[in-house]
Formats: sequence, C-alpha cells, structure tokens
Amino acid sequence: MKVTVITVSDRASRGEYEDLSGPEIEEEVRRRFADAVVFRRVVADEPQEILAALHEAEGADFILTTGGTGISPRDVTPEATRLFIQRELPGIAESLRAQSYAETPTAVLSRGVAGLKGGTIVVNFPGSVRAVRLCMKVFGPVMEHALRMMRGEGHG
Repeated sequence: MKVTVITVSDRASRGEYEDLSGPEIEEEVRRRFADAVVFRRVVADEPQEILAALHEAEGADFILTTGGTGISPRDVTPEATRLFIQRELPGIAESLRAQSYAETPTAVLSRGVAGLKGGTIVVNFPGSVRAVRLCMKVFGPVMEHALRMMRGEGHG
C-alpha cells in the first residue's frame, strides 16, 4: 500500500509551526499496515500548491490530506481536491464529519471531501491530531477493502 500524506498549513510550510497531524496520519497508517510505504509533504494554503502536491502524489493508493478544511478564508483544500478528483466519495466525508461531530460539535464546520482519481482515493482530514485520530478510526478499517475494490478484486 502506497500512501501520500499532504499537510496543508501556511505556518508549517514556513517552518513556524511543527506539523503534528501529518506525522500522526503516518503513524496511524503504519500501525494498521506494517508494509505501507508512506510519503509526507507540507504545503501552504494555496490552491496551486495543494493541486501540484496532489498531482505529484498521483499513483499512490491513497492521498490523505490534513488541514485547510475549515471556514477561514485561507482554507481551500476541498476546492483544490475537487479540481483534482474525477468522482466524489461522499460517504467517506459524511462519515468523518458525523463521527467527529459526536465528539466535537464544531465538526459541522469541516468541509473536507473525498474522491477518486484513477486508482487513487483522496481524503481530506481536518488539521488537528485529535481529528486525525478520530478520522483514522473511521477510515482506517475500510482502507484495505477500498484498495481491493479499486483493483477489481471484489469484496474478498
């Protein structure tokens, strides 16, 4: 399994803030899938930078982004993701929001999306360690099944 983690953060991209949510996703992926190959990068909250990072990661089985999913003027990860993907997977984003809302009412403000581009699944996670852990609880258990389905291997 090949996974690319993209952290979207102006401050982390400038080195003013330590990226915590990207390493947390990597740790969660490696904990669940010992043989996973994980790449990480950090980009600013700029649509062109996010889109370029998504294109560079094309071919990964999963691209998991963290950050830029809220309602501040600089939060543009969902818009960039929509430009990249070919088909949305709304059930993933809906499930992540629903599970997050059960613990944090402000999760209703998250605008993350999920979708497919070729054989790659892209999922937007919020930008906090707590949110990443919660989202991986929801998405982690279905990653292997999703990979089998994308490869045409059926339900297993």
